[in-house]
Amino acid sequence: MSLVETARDSRGVVTVTLADEANRNALSRRLLAELSAVLDGADTDPSVRVVVLTNAGRVFCAGADLRESSAPAGDNPVVVRASELFGRFRRSPKPYVGRIAGHCVAGGLGLAAAMDISIARDDARFGFTEVRVGVAPAMISVLCLPKMRRAEAAAAFLRGNRFSAVEAARLGLINAAVPPESLDDEVEAVVTDLLAGGPSALAAAKQLVYRVPEMSFDDALDWAERLSAELFASDEAAEGMDAFLNKRTPEWVPDNGENP
Repeated sequence: MSLVETARDSRGVVTVTLADEANRNALSRRLLAELSAVLDGADTDPSVRVVVLTNAGRVFCAGADLRESSAPAGDNPVVVRASELFGRFRRSPKPYVGRIAGHCVAGGLGLAAAMDISIARDDARFGFTEVRVGVAPAMISVLCLPKMRRAEAAAAFLRGNRFSAVEAARLGLINAAVPPESLDDEVEAVVTDLLAGGPSALAAAKQLVYRVPEMSFDDALDWAERLSAELFASDEAAEGMDAFLNKRTPEWVPDNGENP
């Protein structure tokens, strides 16, 4: 039985479900390998517009599979593969949406934070629990620290306590915490908005979010100027502007989508 399940709708939205409930969706070698293979397919398929990552069971992801994580980091295939997984979300041109339907701790919290947009059930619990098993949130700090104030990050990393999804949203680790009965509607609202954007424009928007803060002011202006010129000269921009001026829906929006 597969540990990662996939479903695709007519709009090009792929839902990827972590389905190793017995192991609390821990990042085992097998789950990481299956998840990476699924995401490789989604990232390289031009007909895939949005990827939603979610979970079966009460736990979104419990982080590293501790039974497999005792080898030194340099030799540990779990650590290496997890590092590759976390990096791929930023590099992907596709928007990733987290539908967080369960608890997130340690590397699982990092996985939620790695999504472009994450919505969680408000009864889910979060936590940087690594210190309580004698390690530290090393890899996921790269994902989480840019989203957090230093004082709050220090408290969360050092205490290792669990906190609510509402607190996770306040800290900037996820976008919102909603009642369980509202989760699907909130995720669908996000997906609908994403489908209204041009695919190349969404990829460019992701680059802005992740690259501009790492540049000097002048370098960012120069790079953004070039990117803007490329976008305005694209066929996608021509279609989008023509659709706007003629009050019609751009061709990239699915038939059942809404006008932007």
